[in-house]
Amino acid sequence: MKKTNRACIHLLCIRHPKYYPLILNKLVMQNNVPLFELENRMTRFHAHMDCKNPDWEYTAIFGKVNLYYFTGTMQDGVLLIPRDEDAVFWVRNSYSRALDESNFTDIRSMGSFRDAAGNSGFSHETVHTETELVSYAHLQRFLKYFPFKHIASADKAIADVRSVKSGYELELMRRAGQIHRHVKEDLVPDMLREGMSEAEFGTELYQVMVREGHQGIVRFGMFDTEVRMGHIGFGESSLYPSYFNGASGNRGIGPYAPVLGSPDRKLKFGDLVYLDVGCGYHGYQTDKTTTYMFGRSLPEDVMDMHYTCVDVQNAVASMLKPGMVPSVIYQTIIDELDEDFKQNFMGYKERRVKFLGHGIGLLIDEMPVIAKGFDEPLAENMTLAIEPKKGIKDIGMVGIENTFIVTRQGGECITGDNTGLIPVY
Repeated sequence: MKKTNRACIHLLCIRHPKYYPLILNKLVMQNNVPLFELENRMTRFHAHMDCKNPDWEYTAIFGKVNLYYFTGTMQDGVLLIPRDEDAVFWVRNSYSRALDESNFTDIRSMGSFRDAAGNSGFSHETVHTETELVSYAHLQRFLKYFPFKHIASADKAIADVRSVKSGYELELMRRAGQIHRHVKEDLVPDMLREGMSEAEFGTELYQVMVREGHQGIVRFGMFDTEVRMGHIGFGESSLYPSYFNGASGNRGIGPYAPVLGSPDRKLKFGDLVYLDVGCGYHGYQTDKTTTYMFGRSLPEDVMDMHYTCVDVQNAVASMLKPGMVPSVIYQTIIDELDEDFKQNFMGYKERRVKFLGHGIGLLIDEMPVIAKGFDEPLAENMTLAIEPKKGIKDIGMVGIENTFIVTRQGGECITGDNTGLIPVY
């Protein structure tokens, strides 16, 4: 779509909002983030910084995911956002691709940060940037030409702005959720075969998900985290400890690649199959955990513990309303759980996490988190994955996870309503 046509759509959406639903389908089928989306995101970022950091002067964004959010392309460069001037996206590689992909209004080519700095002199004292992401060495290369005296964090401001989704973003997430539901609830049961390994199943699942529309990659914000798809566990395998900050784990290929699934653990009669993987569509992701009973039903007490987790998910979802406080939701649920059930809840033995859900969008792990310490109220159109789970010795990880939108009526599930323990007999 040519930029002139995109600008026309932008004006149509502003002047005639009733037409927005009619063209939303057309917009999400394009690879380019619409101009009005980019402008709205930048406007909200400025407003948030003005409110939370009233003395801010300048922001520099380097991270690929944040660059995509604000410019619609993931090129090597820096987005410079002065407080009182228009932002400029300086691109090193590839400038031509940035022009092709992005509707951002000011994209310029640079060979190095020297070009971006120019000869105009620099009077700003403080730069806000992605302190959780940018390496010291990269920042020093930037500061060589942009001699800021102070470095401040822009991480929370960016996360807060990204946490509330637009109608455009929600539509992309709904489409990710549709793919997710279809693959895990309709297709996976026919893929499971006795004797196949976790790794074999994982590679087949990846092919199927991409064929159905998955973008082929899941992205996390956790430092130095590598995840191909998620956790795939046959039986007790899902209880194996992992550095990953989640309730479950798996052995992976080996200590050098603890992802995907084990080539040695084979599916056998009576196994619980645990499948916690993400799905992305046009950058936006959903998270979903589904369980299966292979060959026969699990013991009744195990099934009871699983359905208690489902009840917890539904209870949390009912509280996903604007104004509700994540820490209050967390404590309310924890206080109502039976003490025996709390054993190995949200993990197994010493490896247990202290949250019930997490924000999700361009990253699997976004803000807010349903946990202690998260005291800012939820806002309408935030998106969260809710994942109550429980480890059971010699069985594996039971429980559930789905992705929800915060609405005035409570959480709207966009990844299906199957309660899990799907029989594969």
